[in-house]
Amino acid sequence: MSSTASQRALDYLEQLPGTTFTKLYQQPSTALAIFRRMLPHLAKTLVMAMLYMPNPLNVGDLERWVRPGSESLQARDRALSILQRLRILFDTQDDRGRAAYKLSDAFARSLRLALTGGGNHRSFGVPCSTPDEKPVSVEYLDTFARRQWEAILYYVVGSANAGLASEVDISAGTKQLLQKGEFVALRGRTPVITQSGFTFLLQEINAQIWTLLIVYLEVSSSLQMDPVDVLSFLFTLGSLELGISYSTSNLTPTQQQMLEDLSDFGIVYRRSSNEERYYPTRLATTLTSDAPALPNNSLTATTTTTTSSSDPNPHQNEKGYIILETNYRLYAYTSSPLLISILSLFSTLHTRYPNLVCAKITKTSVQSAIAAGITSDQIVTYLTTHAHPILRSQTPVLPPTVVDQIRLWQIEGERMTATKGFLIYELSNAEEYERAVKYAEALGVLRKEFRSRGSFFVSRMDQMKVYFRNVSARKEREKEQRERERERDGGGGKEVKQEGGE
Repeated sequence: MSSTASQRALDYLEQLPGTTFTKLYQQPSTALAIFRRMLPHLAKTLVMAMLYMPNPLNVGDLERWVRPGSESLQARDRALSILQRLRILFDTQDDRGRAAYKLSDAFARSLRLALTGGGNHRSFGVPCSTPDEKPVSVEYLDTFARRQWEAILYYVVGSANAGLASEVDISAGTKQLLQKGEFVALRGRTPVITQSGFTFLLQEINAQIWTLLIVYLEVSSSLQMDPVDVLSFLFTLGSLELGISYSTSNLTPTQQQMLEDLSDFGIVYRRSSNEERYYPTRLATTLTSDAPALPNNSLTATTTTTTSSSDPNPHQNEKGYIILETNYRLYAYTSSPLLISILSLFSTLHTRYPNLVCAKITKTSVQSAIAAGITSDQIVTYLTTHAHPILRSQTPVLPPTVVDQIRLWQIEGERMTATKGFLIYELSNAEEYERAVKYAEALGVLRKEFRSRGSFFVSRMDQMKVYFRNVSARKEREKEQRERERERDGGGGKEVKQEGGE
């Protein structure tokens, strides 16, 4: 999954109680999905190294695995932080009473089962034993998923642009879900897009899907659904194979209920509510993947490149349709009314051709977008994410003068920006302060540094807590080692003195 989607899912998971993780990790498909798509490389290495260890891993042994240097230490601390936040790794003691790490029993057991196979858990779906009388092609599944998902986006964009609507109408439940997530708000009976709605629109598709699914998870309890079953089924869908029909016989009542909602999202295809088979669409199979959710669709495809069967990376040419010049002119290679409507939120449209739209980013268009709740960072992120491959081949991707000017237009109407976070101060010495600041900056949580006061401001504290706990544990070990060395040296000096006295 993309970095944005992965972070969004991680933020949700770390809020869950420990008992929920214990239930989740009973399913091998969940353990494998989290291992493959939510852990950084070093965290995966640690898990694989400890997976078949009979005893806990000593903290000192782990430190010897990591190469000295600030970058390596930061990568280690980040890996440990994510593993502990996901309840995969726990602090314990070895048989000598020394600090050590241990994998979650449930996670380790399920991951071993997922890697080696066997068992009757059936957590990776049960393919239908009988062939479908009316087989469904992959092309049809892609078309269905694209039509259903774009209907949701049309509804959100239509809240800002009257008269824009999809050919497919979304269900009342999906509309209520968009209101619960505060993507749209009702004024009377008319839906109006919100700032969260703009943020939702400007994200890539994988991030959009996870954003909506997390809202679905949050309201699942009020729908008499088991959140563990909901989350487990979503991870299971990410491990299924596109174009294969799966049986509903092994699904729980909660997961049976989910099929109706997920079909409305375009994540699964089911002919009717009493059908005993369902097909995962590409939106489902890419839930825990880095592959495009809807290849060759109107949201990502360009009309200036083609993909050949011999292309080693066929998805590379499918992403990006915007060219931005230094004179603020914007050229979008698309004929999608949805994409054109999104562009009109922060640019002024000039000319429209069958497969090309010419527009310009102006002060008025940007400030109108800002007044509606769109931030300059969101505009820049959207332009970068959907930049044409021609722009992606250069560094930086967007012209720096245009990016700076977009941000300056926002600053003109703002004098102060409030940021929620935590102030860290009174560190023991300057060296420790520098290391902590560099670590926070590497994590991307540093917001402001007050060097003269010896303090700094961060937006998140969970990973910093792990960092300071590791620093404290390291100091404690160094202190104990110095005391042992002092006792050893002192004992030797005493023996020499006694021999001299004799």
